[in-house]
Formats: sequence, C-alpha cells, structure tokens
Amino acid sequence: MTPTNCCYPNDVTPQWLSDVLVHAGINAKVSDFSMKPIGTGQLGQNIRFELQYSEGEGPSSLVGKFASDDPTSRETGIAVNDYLKEVLFYQQLAGSLDVTLPKIYFSAIRLEQPDEFVILMQDLSPAVQGDQLLGCDADTASLAMKELAGIAGPRWCDPSLKDIAWLSPPPIENASPGELFDMLMPGFIARYEDSLSKDHLELVLSLGKQFSNYADPEPEIFTIAHIDYRLDNMMFGGPNELTIVDWAPGLGSGAGDAAYFMGTGMEAQLRRKDERHLIKEYHDRLLAYNIDNYSFDKCWLDYRRRSFGGLIMAVIASMIVEQTERGDQMFMTMARRSSDMALELDALELLK
Repeated sequence: MTPTNCCYPNDVTPQWLSDVLVHAGINAKVSDFSMKPIGTGQLGQNIRFELQYSEGEGPSSLVGKFASDDPTSRETGIAVNDYLKEVLFYQQLAGSLDVTLPKIYFSAIRLEQPDEFVILMQDLSPAVQGDQLLGCDADTASLAMKELAGIAGPRWCDPSLKDIAWLSPPPIENASPGELFDMLMPGFIARYEDSLSKDHLELVLSLGKQFSNYADPEPEIFTIAHIDYRLDNMMFGGPNELTIVDWAPGLGSGAGDAAYFMGTGMEAQLRRKDERHLIKEYHDRLLAYNIDNYSFDKCWLDYRRRSFGGLIMAVIASMIVEQTERGDQMFMTMARRSSDMALELDALELLK
C-alpha cells in the first residue's frame, strides 16, 4: 500500500511512518516519535524524526522535507518549481547519475498544489552541513568537484533530457531572467547598498545591462545541473564523505555549477591559489564518462562566463524569499565572493 501524501510536519503520525517504512521494504511498526527542525533552508524546512518501535527494527531516525512555513517562501517555491523539481528528481533522474545522495524512503507531491509535498529520507547524522558563511578550503572544494563530475558526466548532452518538461525553468510573472533581474535589482541595491563595495555595486549594474548576453537558453553543450550547488546544500561525513542534497535541477552547464560553488564557497585568496587546478580536476573526471566534445579550454571559458552565478542568485533570491538575518549574511557573502571572482576573471568581457 502506498502511504498518503502527508504534506505538513504536524500531520505525521506513527501509523504514517509505519506505512512509509513498509512501503520501503522495512517491516516495522513505529509506536512513537519526536521531531526537531534542522538545517538552514529558506524555501523548505527539514524535520528530524526520532523513532521508537513496538515491532520489528528500522532506522532510529529519518529526515522529512516539507515546504517552508513562510508564505512568501512557499509562493516562491511554487513559482520556480523547486518543490516539484526535487520530488521528481528523486523519482525520475537520481538513479541515472553517479553522485552520492541520501536514501529516499518516500516522496510525493500534489501536482495541483505543489507546496503540499513530502520527502522522507535517510538521516545522515553525524554528518555536518557545509557552512556557506564560513566557506571552505581546497580539499573540501576537491570533494565537491568530484561529486559534480558525477552529476554532469552520466547524462552529458543526452538529447532525451530536453523532453523532460519540468527541467526547464518556468516563467515568473511572464518575465525573462533578464527582465526579472532588472525588476529586482533596484530593491536589492536599496536593501544592501551599504553592505557591498563600490566595485561590486558597479558590477551588478553592468551585469544588468548585459544580462541578455549572459542568458543562454539553448546551450550547445548541456547536461544536468544542480543549479544551487553550494556548501549549505552539502553534508560532510556521517555515512558518506560528501552527500549532495536540496535538489531543484535544470538543464545547464556543469562548469556553471563549478563556478557557482567556487564563487560562493571560497574566499578570494584561497580560491585563486587552487582555482585552475580544481577546475582541471573536475574536467579530468568528466573525461572518464567518455566525453570527447569538451576541451579544458572550453571548460575554463564556460567557467569564467558563468562566474556571475552566485551574484545573480543573491540579487534574485534575496528579493523573493523571507528576509532573515542569516539569509542577509548568506546573500551578501555569496554576492561578495562571486563578484570578486567575476572581476578577477574579467568575465564581463565575455558578454560583449
């Protein structure tokens, strides 16, 4: 029997958890449980369920993912298809990639109301979530590049991906990405002007003028892209060295994910020291998937061109989710690091 879609944390019952476990092939009966919020997500909320059993044996704990309690964040999750994409990713695409993921016990979504969804997954404890504010060193970045090759490589230029409608970004308020950037940029500058340097603010304005040259809706080289490939969406240690979570993928550039990670996760002095070596490491691992149409020079060019990713995410996302103290710190850190990277790599020249 398939469990019902239990789409709010307070709807969870011992019987529902028991049904989920039986559905996953675990013959056990949950008698009681406790729950506790974990993580730092803004569009979604993660709840750890500690389980007690009256019959059989099962995992001592599970993590459930649900939509955010904040109405603004929920509406954004619906508008950008993030809730739908995560459920369908685990159901339809995850098994075709060579990336470390949490085990999924159950997932469901109401298509007519996509903020009503649930994903019940493996508790990766004692794994530690990456810290976007703290950043990372080259060894951590190397782990991320290894997993990234396992995302991008297996479905490299697979034409069947273009037949998956939900991988394409939905229109938001009938606006193109460039129009959305232009629409939200004044509010971003008004809110954060005092937190950014003059050079970074000028870069935001210059990017807005050339955004149509940045957006590339039909790239010749494409694959599965995580889209939000950063430290907060990674779990280190526990059952795996590194596990990638929080999926809302799309068609894109693997080098774009690499640039987004490096430009949001590493301070400039650390990044520039090992940057080219780390991207070469990513490219070398890609070649193991029998990819012969992508030279390192092309990869490096794509990496430079996509170095605005963290800045673009900061401008847009900060304006369409609930404002929080940590969120402000995170978006400013992402904008600052990504801007430093784009300026160092002279990325604006590639948009002319």
